[in-house]
Amino acid sequence: MRPLLLGNYLIGLREGLEASLVVSILIAYLVKSGNRAALAPVWGGVGTAIAVAIGFGIALSVASGEMQFKTQETFGGILSIIAVGLVTWMVFWMRRTARFMKAELEGKLAGALSMGRGALFAVAFLAVGREGLETALFLWTNISNANNSTEPIIGAVLGLLTAALLGYLLYRGGLRLNLKKFFTITGAALIIVAAGVFGYGFHDLQEASLLPGLTALAFEPSHWFAGLGQVGQWMQTALQGVFNLTPQVTIAQAIAWVIYIIPVMFFFLRPAKPPVTATPRKQTAGAGG
Repeated sequence: MRPLLLGNYLIGLREGLEASLVVSILIAYLVKSGNRAALAPVWGGVGTAIAVAIGFGIALSVASGEMQFKTQETFGGILSIIAVGLVTWMVFWMRRTARFMKAELEGKLAGALSMGRGALFAVAFLAVGREGLETALFLWTNISNANNSTEPIIGAVLGLLTAALLGYLLYRGGLRLNLKKFFTITGAALIIVAAGVFGYGFHDLQEASLLPGLTALAFEPSHWFAGLGQVGQWMQTALQGVFNLTPQVTIAQAIAWVIYIIPVMFFFLRPAKPPVTATPRKQTAGAGG
C-alpha cells in the first residue's frame, strides 16, 4: 500500500473501529434486552452524527478554499495542531478506558431508555459524533497537506470500510480480536502520523509568516536518495508519506516533530502501573506495653 494511502487508512481504520464498537455495543444491548423498537432513534443518532462529521469536513474545505494564501496557511497550521491534540487525547483515552467502554455505554443507554426516544438519539449521536468530528478534522489536515492528491481520501475510505466490516464481524461473534493489542499497535502508528501533522502545522505557520525560520532548513529528503533513480523516488515518497515530511524540512518543523513524538510515544508505550494495594502492618512483639 502506498504511503499516503497507508497513513490515512490507519486513521480511518482506528477511528472507524472505535465508532463501530460503540454502535455494536448499543445495538447488542437493545437487542438482548428486548428493546428492538428503540433501534430506530439509535440509528437516527448514528446517521446524524456521520452526516455532521461529513458536513464539518466539507465546511472546512470550503472555508479554507476561499481564503488568501497566508490566511489559509494560518488556518491550516492552527487546525493541524488542534487535530493532533485531539487525536493524542483520544489514543490515551482509548488505552485507559477501552475495557470499561461496554459497561459505560450500556449504563448510559439504560438510563436513556427510561427517558424516551430523544435521549436514545442523543446517546448515539454524542457517542459516534465525537469520533466523527475528530476523524474529519484529522483527515482534513492530512488531505489539505497532500497537494490535491486523492490518495488520502481513498486510504481513509478503505480504512472506514474495513472498520465497518470488523465491527459487524465482532457484533456477529465471527471474529475474536485482541482489542488491547490492536489499539496499542494502531495507536503507536497514529502517533507517528500525528507527529508529522504536528510538524507540518508549524511549517504552515512559518509560511504564514507567523513564525520565523522558513528558510532555515534542517534537511531535504530528496538529497538522501539522489542518484537512486525510481527506487530513490519511491523511498522518498514513502518517507514523506509515512512521516508527513515536506520536501524541505525546516529546523522548527524538525524540532516540533521530535518534541512531540519522544514524550508521547514514551508515555503511550510505557506499561501501566499495577494498582497499589495496602498491606496490613505487622505487629511487633510487646508493642503497646
